Amino acid sequence: MSTKREKITVQIKYKELEQQIIAEPQEAWLLLNKFFKDLIPSFEIAQKLWLNIDLEQLANDLKGIVAFSDNGISLLAPKNKLRDNEALLVWLVAHFLGKKLGLLQSDSVSKDELQMKLGKSSKITSTRLGELVKNDFAVKMADEKFRITTFGVLQVQKEIIPRIKSKLVSKFSEPLLFR
Repeated sequence: MSTKREKITVQIKYKELEQQIIAEPQEAWLLLNKFFKDLIPSFEIAQKLWLNIDLEQLANDLKGIVAFSDNGISLLAPKNKLRDNEALLVWLVAHFLGKKLGLLQSDSVSKDELQMKLGKSSKITSTRLGELVKNDFAVKMADEKFRITTFGVLQVQKEIIPRIKSKLVSKFSEPLLFR
């Protein structure tokens, strides 16, 4: 007569990671140890490498540069103080934030709309958007619209916004917006 070995069930939940182990006691113990040895450190490392956007910080960073109203997004910074790529990135990041905050239906923008907002020719707008895509700041969607990437948002926060803010302050520390 053969005796059937009993199996145990172990349910593990760690943050968003979940695993169920159903095995004989010794095998369950080995699998449980493997989970703690292999998966959790990998998960922790992956979390540290994952690009995250702090929406509250992004909104604070954009204060004085863009504003939302019933009429849509307004660029508060004078366009003549911004390079074309800076202006396009600000428009794209504003659409990203507007969508995340529920103020806009979409986070993608057509080339024609960006061209109108930029006030430049179709060729210049296409060239600048191509540069943003090439540098992974933006992606061109299947519907021919453009959207900022997570990397692009972080670069805007880290490099573009501080550069724009420094342009908006004169040598006397008086903001250009209030002159």
